[in-house]
Amino acid sequence: MKILPRYVIREHVGPLIFSLSALTILLLLNQVAKQFGQLVGKGLSWGVIGEFFLLSIPFIVAMTLPMAVLVAVLYGFSRLVAENEVTALRASGVSVNRIVAPVMAGGVVLALLMLLFNDQVLPRANHRLRTLQTDIARKKPTFALREQVINEVIPGRIFLKAGHIDDATNRMREVFIYNFEDPAHRKTIYADSGVMGLTSDESTLEMTLHHGFVLQVPNDDPSSLQRLYFTTDVVRVRGVTNKFEKTEKDDYRGEREMTVCQMNQEYQTGVYQLDLARSELASTLGNTARYAATGERPPVGALPSRRERRTSGELYCSLIRGALGAVGVSSAEAAQVPQQGVSTSKPVATQAAAQHGAPQGAVTRAPPATPGTTLGGLHPLVTTPGRRATVPVTPQLGVQPVPSVTPAQIEVIQSRMTDASITMARYQVEIQKKFALAAACVVFVLFGAPIALRFPRGGVGVVIVVSVIAFGIYYVCLIGGEALADKLLLSPFWAMWAANAIFGVIGAIMLVRSQRVGAMAATRDTTELIERARLWLGKRVERLAIRVGRRTA
Repeated sequence: MKILPRYVIREHVGPLIFSLSALTILLLLNQVAKQFGQLVGKGLSWGVIGEFFLLSIPFIVAMTLPMAVLVAVLYGFSRLVAENEVTALRASGVSVNRIVAPVMAGGVVLALLMLLFNDQVLPRANHRLRTLQTDIARKKPTFALREQVINEVIPGRIFLKAGHIDDATNRMREVFIYNFEDPAHRKTIYADSGVMGLTSDESTLEMTLHHGFVLQVPNDDPSSLQRLYFTTDVVRVRGVTNKFEKTEKDDYRGEREMTVCQMNQEYQTGVYQLDLARSELASTLGNTARYAATGERPPVGALPSRRERRTSGELYCSLIRGALGAVGVSSAEAAQVPQQGVSTSKPVATQAAAQHGAPQGAVTRAPPATPGTTLGGLHPLVTTPGRRATVPVTPQLGVQPVPSVTPAQIEVIQSRMTDASITMARYQVEIQKKFALAAACVVFVLFGAPIALRFPRGGVGVVIVVSVIAFGIYYVCLIGGEALADKLLLSPFWAMWAANAIFGVIGAIMLVRSQRVGAMAATRDTTELIERARLWLGKRVERLAIRVGRRTA
């Protein structure tokens, strides 16, 4: 590498590492602040808590790396121009393109690394994090009682109040227990003193009460009262807590827990389901018209053949398989690579369809309903399993069709077509999102370099303001585009790539304009931009006032 490219890249490596570390730590601390109390309150070990936050880092890095690239480009080029190094290079005949080219090449390398990271590391981390969240959700909070407060031992069923609790010996005084487990009777237990503790399995609360009585009132006869005195009584409440258990194997994966090749296979299955629904609709309407015109029962129809739609995900998977073959991986092993993490067992309906000659993929298996949580309001790439749409089982066209058709039948087929389209859109959105976030590393180099070259004296202020505004707009476009694509109002490609296209075009125009002599001046700063904005706004206000004056006259 020549001296100039090496020097320019070295000026950006430090700011990149610092900004990436700072942004990642900042968002991780935000995540810790939101989740730490809930995790500690469940009595989890520090290893589980650490694993939870460690698995959150890949998603945070996927969000912060493009932002770190923009911050590094703005800071690095601003410093080079502020110290007149770019001016000296241009005076020596070095063009702006040659100065920006090394950083652009570095952005391409980062984009490729980020694509591999988003495709291989992030889905596995998301899958493990979602499984861990499910395991934590099943763990009940750590059992604790407070004195002079009505404590809910079993929600809605058993409550306990103690006048005094000795934390060292677990002894209680003036104990009241309200039991609503029996729907026919309300039971109240009073004891002068007692001792509480958990059994060896830490799931049952055992209380030994002394010198008290039990009051029982039938719900259907409040005037009736039963009182039973005791010297010593043992009360056990089961299920107050439980042990944390990790799920060893979870074959279900949401779209954000899949690689590009796995999502592309699901997308192609959605394409086939859509073709089946369209073919059935056309066959039903055609057979009905034929029967109405001729009175002949239509012949048995055939299932449409499965076709693979060419997409960017399919091209990417072809390149991956070609690369694996180039390094000596057999074709059989390469074919199995996209299947990692996906269950290979066939559902019964699919096996039956295969026996009757139906193409594979005609039947899909619905995933289990598993609870999920959002990731600290960050709009995480971690998905909730309920978000994944499933395509209903499609009947075979080989069955003798009914000569008549009703609006309800047509509506059902159209509903299947809509479900298949939504499923295709969601998988395609996630595929394009992986590509778009990786390409953002190159786009922000193209966008940030001319801004830093034009306003070098803005310093940290320009870096912060431009970064916050740019990423605010970028992620609003990303999230809004995803919502529109999921509702079939926008193409998944443009939903994910619109922000990259906007910033890329703006950056290219500014970079071309910065080629002109005098376009960069070391004395320029943010005050020039503010002054231009003030003059532009003043002219617009003056013109508006003239127009209003003419109309009133």
